[in-house]
Amino acid sequence: TYEMHPSEPRWTHIALRVTDMDATVAWFTEFTPLALIDRREDDLGCGAWLGMEGQTNNPFILVLAQFFEGSDPFAGAPLATLAPFAHLGMELPNKQDVDDIAAKASAAECLAMPPTMMPEPIGYICMLRDPDGNMVEFSWDQGVYATLAERWGSV
Repeated sequence: TYEMHPSEPRWTHIALRVTDMDATVAWFTEFTPLALIDRREDDLGCGAWLGMEGQTNNPFILVLAQFFEGSDPFAGAPLATLAPFAHLGMELPNKQDVDDIAAKASAAECLAMPPTMMPEPIGYICMLRDPDGNMVEFSWDQGVYATLAERWGSV
């Protein structure tokens, strides 16, 4: 067991079942601000944790799991993906950042939705598709960051 635990309940992660751990880790570290925190392997398969560097007070990570053939407890179930609307969201500091990530994704053939100005509070967004088809949204002026700062102080 670990010696450190949260002082109150915390939302800590979302988990995705993947088909190619190496490709998925490479995609997320190339296209998002997430960094590889931990990678493990056991008899059932391999896993990886990705998160924002330096976040320790309110950590939130993306957990990736790839089960080995013959040891997948979910064998036979379809691989669930976040799509077409379900997605992971990244808020970017500048509108140009959305255009830049969209151009990079277009060149890599993983752009699912080009930059589009949506009604409030959605903002300016584009959507990318990871190697398993999960949607990842990149937004500017969505207001998540600003709303939390207003409600709870500095974020």
